[in-house]
Amino acid sequence: MLSVVVFLPLAAAAVLAAVRWLPDPVARWGWVAVAAVDLVLVGVLWVGYRTPPPGGLAHEQQVPWIPGVGSSYHVGVDGLSLPLVALTAVVFLACAVHALRGRDRPRSQAALFLFLQSTCLGLFSAADLILFFVFFDLSIVGMYFVIVGWGHGDRTRSALMFFLYTFLGSLALLLGFIGLFVAAEPHTFDMVELAAAPPLLDQPVAGGLVLAAVLVGLAVKTPTVPFHTWLPPAHTDAPAIGSAVLAAVLLKMGTYGFVRIAMPMLPGAWRAWAGVVLAVGIVSVLYGALVALAQTDVKRMIAYTSVNHMGYVVVGVAAAGLAGGDAATRTVAVTGAVTQMVGHGLITGALFLLAGVLHDRTGSYAMGDYGGLAGPAPRLATLFAVGAFASLGLPGFVGFVGEFQVFAGGVATTPVTALALPGILITAAVFLRALQRVFTGAPGPRSPGFVDLRPAETWSVAPLLALALLLGVLPRPLLDVIEPAAGAVVEMVGR
Repeated sequence: MLSVVVFLPLAAAAVLAAVRWLPDPVARWGWVAVAAVDLVLVGVLWVGYRTPPPGGLAHEQQVPWIPGVGSSYHVGVDGLSLPLVALTAVVFLACAVHALRGRDRPRSQAALFLFLQSTCLGLFSAADLILFFVFFDLSIVGMYFVIVGWGHGDRTRSALMFFLYTFLGSLALLLGFIGLFVAAEPHTFDMVELAAAPPLLDQPVAGGLVLAAVLVGLAVKTPTVPFHTWLPPAHTDAPAIGSAVLAAVLLKMGTYGFVRIAMPMLPGAWRAWAGVVLAVGIVSVLYGALVALAQTDVKRMIAYTSVNHMGYVVVGVAAAGLAGGDAATRTVAVTGAVTQMVGHGLITGALFLLAGVLHDRTGSYAMGDYGGLAGPAPRLATLFAVGAFASLGLPGFVGFVGEFQVFAGGVATTPVTALALPGILITAAVFLRALQRVFTGAPGPRSPGFVDLRPAETWSVAPLLALALLLGVLPRPLLDVIEPAAGAVVEMVGR
């Protein structure tokens, strides 16, 4: 079943690419149908999910692939990956609905996004480092063509910057994977085996070097300061649905790699360098929020808040390697980090889709071009306000649940974590300022005649925010899945 979930979008993409005579409406609705079926299949996986033993996987499948180097087609999910698989299916369906009105090569666009969906699902399901790397690199290729093909502004430069940065990061990641393979006895790329018997446990220098390579590759993708400079141009010039996927799903590949690869496979090195990781997380939180506050472009503002929110995730996972606290508090921090990944994906994906409406109507993201939009566009104003309050961590939304757990577990482990708390206040100022400038006050030069959200736009965004609200009010079903896996990771790091 899991392999069907992963490769169904890819099969549909192949059909759309091959059958050139398909009418545009069929291609658009076919994309929606395939994404909806994939989401239903993910729901079946969730309903049938049973917590595996620590270090194990559910819905597991393994087939020999490159036996000479100990690599296989090995997939499975646990409490760390299943929520991200579900997030991927939800976000891609929202993007498919949002694109129903698209007129620019809809068949090619649908095929490319379905291909990209398979790479994301494959990465979160991968239990082999080579398989993980293949999906990691293919996602870079897919997003490059999304920006070049359907972006705007200086899209070629932004796409090239995105590709070069993230591809160089992936080379560092590959170097780290080869280091793990060489150190393992017997040599293997199997992630379950490497986590069960971590190599380099008693070799601090070699372990630190391998961890550095892995962290650089993942930090570029996350991105954290100082590897974030590709993100604002890529978001600004990408199409709305491209930005939504980039923020909601692709950024999580980096933070997911922390909990899936770096922490359980290099526990000694992670403990040794957890303080540095924590410092990077705190800087990312504060820097992302402060630079977002200085923006006059709505989309760049949201892009910098992603640096801020991913910083919270880094803070949470860093706490697992620190000496203070106990296993329970560190588990809370890691659980909060994974919950924050899900919450950020839902909320920021919705905000990027809403920001795309501004460009679709007027060709501008500049806040100064607008004002008083709450009058002609009440649905846009309402949903943007909901997304803004959710993003700044208002109680009642899933973002609050994740951030509260990160700080509760992090501060209990080390009080230094509290240095990141001002980031929440600054983020509140960021979004309140944007709401005031765009939706209240005197109408700007582009406000007259502004058309409110159309049905496809409303139905792509509203479910994402409704799910963020539902998981904020009733987080238990999500936390019941995440907590056992987070506890297992903390236990592995403590070895």
